[in-house]
Amino acid sequence: MEDKTNNVQEQINEINQKLDLVLHYVNEQRLKSETIEDLFADISIISKDAFSSTVEELDTRGIELNVDDIKALTFKLIRNVNNFSQVMDMFESLTDLLKDAGPIINEVGIDFAHKLHEFEQKGYFELFKQMAVLFDNAVVAYQNTDFDVNKKYSMFKIIREINSPEVKRTLGFMVTFLKNLSKESSTK
Repeated sequence: MEDKTNNVQEQINEINQKLDLVLHYVNEQRLKSETIEDLFADISIISKDAFSSTVEELDTRGIELNVDDIKALTFKLIRNVNNFSQVMDMFESLTDLLKDAGPIINEVGIDFAHKLHEFEQKGYFELFKQMAVLFDNAVVAYQNTDFDVNKKYSMFKIIREINSPEVKRTLGFMVTFLKNLSKESSTK
């Protein structure tokens, strides 16, 4: 009989241990539930405050929102997630390209600046300035020229015009220029 009593007592002890374990688990679940309820209550308060402040700010700025428009925009955003992803991929690729091409572009810029300096040292820019002045004078002279085809020049009048200081200066410049050009081309 004592064995049966001991056996029953052991079973009661085991049941008590299991019951204690179940009660401990139930207590943990109750604490988790309370924590989740507190979290939802806090989120609800924060959401209400955020919504109220957003509504007040929109009202202050005179902005009215149409819920249907927001829904349509949300659906468009969801539908175009892949497109946004592709745009971001292209942006990342462009950024990588600029990182890789940056030194090359920098070198091209430096080479270009050196070439411009070389042209300036050789006098090309001064030549272009003088050519622009000469071209401007040529346009004015062209506009002032009388193109009357009936006007005839005799040989004597042509020789007299050649003897004028303006024509002599122009012919002298052209001859000197052609001589220098010939001299330069024969040395190269």
